[in-house]
Amino acid sequence: MKENAFAHFFEIVKAIRKGCPWDKEQTPLSLRSTFFEETCEAIDAISQEDPAHVKEELGDVLLNVILIAYLFEEKGLFTVEETINAIADKLVRRHPHVFAQSEGKSQATEDVSDNPEKVTSQWERIKENVEGRKSESIIDSVPENFPPILKAYKELKKASKAGFDWGSLSEVKMKFCEELAEMQDAFIDVERLNDYDGKHPLSVTNMTEEQKKAQLHLEEEFGDSLHCLINYGRWLGIDPSVALRKTMNKFESRFHYIEEKMKEQGIPFDHAHHRDMMEFWAAAKKIW
Repeated sequence: MKENAFAHFFEIVKAIRKGCPWDKEQTPLSLRSTFFEETCEAIDAISQEDPAHVKEELGDVLLNVILIAYLFEEKGLFTVEETINAIADKLVRRHPHVFAQSEGKSQATEDVSDNPEKVTSQWERIKENVEGRKSESIIDSVPENFPPILKAYKELKKASKAGFDWGSLSEVKMKFCEELAEMQDAFIDVERLNDYDGKHPLSVTNMTEEQKKAQLHLEEEFGDSLHCLINYGRWLGIDPSVALRKTMNKFESRFHYIEEKMKEQGIPFDHAHHRDMMEFWAAAKKIW
């Protein structure tokens, strides 16, 4: 890396902050959604294994990081340099197995070479005992704004590391089946109260109090089942967010194929041509 690459980039960031009307209006709070979107786009590029796209998207993420830090610098709260120094110090502190003079050396109680799990445990000890970042609850360290599926997965992992877990995969599977059965029982009540024919999605508008109560119970049981499924995936060594993203990509590819074929053949995309959609879907499944 050229020694002046970051300095040149930082000068550009400061210039657009002072000279661009859009950038002048931004605050750390207003940039939250942009930062999140750019991060997701970078993740997509990495998943697609497209180096050129990854390079571009990582640059966008870096822009958001530096711009947000600079906004705090403008307010005199901390500087961009302090942000960089802080992460550098933290990396050294949390890697005593790499840096001999690390402040975290006191927590290097075992050989972690070639053992990623021990590295993670050591990392947590340093956070708690050296940095004083121990939370009242083990799961409080999971960010509140994580997407729900990711948050549930991370909380379950942390609880498991502390010893709160099922004794075997068969117990997890049994619990999942139990939750599905409870959800089905809750659905039977909703079905009865709404005189539901199962031919269209349930409508939650204009419900009576009794119907609302039954619907909320179904929602609760659905949440329990989903949470249990996430835990089941964890036991199977599956990250639910990764698995869901793969399935979504597959669905999107197949759906786009249906749209393209319907358009090519001049078939309207509507309920009246459902059979055509299903035929193209079957063809798409042979591709993806």
